[in-house]
Amino acid sequence: MSTQLITTGRAPRTGAPARSGEPLARKMILRGPVYLLLAGAGILALVPFLWMVIASTHKTSDLFVTPLPLLPGGEFWQNLGRLQESVGFGQVMLNSVLVAVIYTLFSTIVSVMCGYGLATYRFRGRGVLLGVILVTMMIPMQVLLVPLFQMMASVGWIDSYQALIVPFLANAFGIFLMRQGFLDFPTTLIEAARIDGASELRTFYRIVLPVARPQIAALIIYTFISQWNSFIWPLLMLNTEDKYTIPVALNTMIGLSRVDYSGLMLGSLLATLPLLVLFLVFQKQFVAGLLGGAVKG
Repeated sequence: MSTQLITTGRAPRTGAPARSGEPLARKMILRGPVYLLLAGAGILALVPFLWMVIASTHKTSDLFVTPLPLLPGGEFWQNLGRLQESVGFGQVMLNSVLVAVIYTLFSTIVSVMCGYGLATYRFRGRGVLLGVILVTMMIPMQVLLVPLFQMMASVGWIDSYQALIVPFLANAFGIFLMRQGFLDFPTTLIEAARIDGASELRTFYRIVLPVARPQIAALIIYTFISQWNSFIWPLLMLNTEDKYTIPVALNTMIGLSRVDYSGLMLGSLLATLPLLVLFLVFQKQFVAGLLGGAVKG
């Protein structure tokens, strides 16, 4: 043994040799069914989207034949021209972008500031105020339609974009999400900034906001998507076709005796693409923001 220690510089190994690949192989075997299940669920989730892509390139009559078409057709540009002619899809897309961007901007500002106040300031009635905000999340939107409609009519906001944006700026979910994100923020940093003479606004902008970027990104995505897909309230508020948003405009393509399914599929496809791009670009921040707000008490 001494000779081997001198020549090799290490003690001889005893027993059976370690098999480094065995744990990895065992993990793959155990996780294989889970991966197959997730892959199958992913494929099933993609089927409606793939059918929407295929249907948007065919005539409506082709969608009711047997067997159904499984490959894209050659009617994409014809369907696009008919969609533009029937609902003015370009203008409708601009309307939706305008409303969604403005609402997301101001609603995010309100949610971030309210969440910061509820998380960091100590004042009487803070718990009650938070409870009231959470209770509003349990109220169905249908219950609020009549009183909200009367309020908009009393201020003359019927058929205006203000009616789509202003009533919902204080988003209960957004406030709760940002409050959860700010709960674990070290208050010593805020106190140090105050001692150094920084104003509340400067402290909030320079110290607090950079730490809350994941939660803010998640809030922006959630808020934009919710406003982009909003249908019932814009349907009640908007009377002029030039002001329609995408969900309201696509609803007008459903007639009493005939439905342009290929046009509906194409319009739904074009309306979905911006949301997919937005989520794919910010998916890491979205997941990090939601998880960050979920684990804080």
